[in-house]
This record gives sequence, C-alpha cells and structure tokens, in this order.
Amino acid sequence: MKRMEPVEINDPEKIQEILKGIVLTGSGFVTTCLLEDVWDAGLTYPDYFKAAGEDPTASLNGLSPAWETYHLRQGKKVVNVYGMGSRGRRIHVTETP
Repeated sequence: MKRMEPVEINDPEKIQEILKGIVLTGSGFVTTCLLEDVWDAGLTYPDYFKAAGEDPTASLNGLSPAWETYHLRQGKKVVNVYGMGSRGRRIHVTETP
C-alpha cells in the first residue's frame, strides 16, 4: 500500500486528469468519477487543487487509498470534499466574495 502524500497543483489539465481517476465509496458523499461532480458544481476548468490525508474507501486510478480531503477552486467558486470517518464524507460548494 502506497502512502498518499499531500499534493497541490495549479495546472487545470493535470487537475482534470487526476479528478478523472478518483472514485469515492463508503458512507456519505460517494462518486464514480470526482471530475463529473466538480463539473456539476460549476467548476468547468478548475485551476487549483489541493488534496491531503488518506481514505481507504477512496481510490485513484483503481488503487487505494486515495486522499481524504479535496479543495478545488475556479475563480470565486470553491468545492471542498471532507472525509468524515464514521460520520460519512461530505461535499461543500461555496462562492467566495
């Protein structure tokens, strides 16, 4: 099992490539492709991505664990995915002033 190191990326094309491979299972917010949910939230070309922690119910390109928390931004719109352990994962979408 490979340890997931924190990552911070500012390249929109690399961000989209990573998001295509993220699958979140378990309880709470789940997805078969995090990129689709980010697009649904209104981030069509996210230009900032930060991920940290480890979640055994998350996978990246079919390998688990993946990161536990995700922070994405495009302009003033922000999407956060929080791993909540036994309480279940959640997603939060906001617009900064």
